[in-house]
Amino acid sequence: MIIKTYVAGPIQANNYLVIDEESKEAVLIDCSERKQEILDEVKNQQLKVKYILLTHGHFDHALGVNDMQKELNAPAFVNKFDIPQLESTSSIMSAFGIQGAANPAVTHFIESGADFSIGKHKINILETPGHTEGGVCYLIDDKLFSGDTLFYESVGRTDLMGGDFKKLHNSVVNILFNLDQNTTVYPGHGSSTTIGYEKNNNEIINY
Repeated sequence: MIIKTYVAGPIQANNYLVIDEESKEAVLIDCSERKQEILDEVKNQQLKVKYILLTHGHFDHALGVNDMQKELNAPAFVNKFDIPQLESTSSIMSAFGIQGAANPAVTHFIESGADFSIGKHKINILETPGHTEGGVCYLIDDKLFSGDTLFYESVGRTDLMGGDFKKLHNSVVNILFNLDQNTTVYPGHGSSTTIGYEKNNNEIINY
């Protein structure tokens, strides 16, 4: 399995192209803009992107959905509880001085037990509300794509719409920290880390 990281969008979010080398199937996790580097990689490697999976509905992780769905011919999925986040994209972007940004058109929804895979690699869905009501993480083998739930030595903010610190604390401490300590964490912003390191060093342990 190959993981390609692309920093994209107005707030420098990590987008991950995860590739199964044998089948040439791939998944794009988060989609911050129309990223030509991703399209070139898909074309050059002759990949089949099966899904675009959003960790949550904040604009900085979803602004590229409309264009990339068309370019990749791949459906985008989000937890239904974060539809209000997507529907707020245009107004939020206007507040940032960016006019004409369309709301991401996501019509496929993630549900518990949904069956996603690339090649022989199952994509496990972990529901981790707190940063947003519909926040999820994706576990592929021993790789966790944590969105804005868990960062290197930090966690996601909870002062925006749908945020709830008690839920975030539970998601991190009682769900993510129960994963194998050698699990590599690929967050929505910043550098990668491991579950073992975060259990000992993350700011959430002080609460």
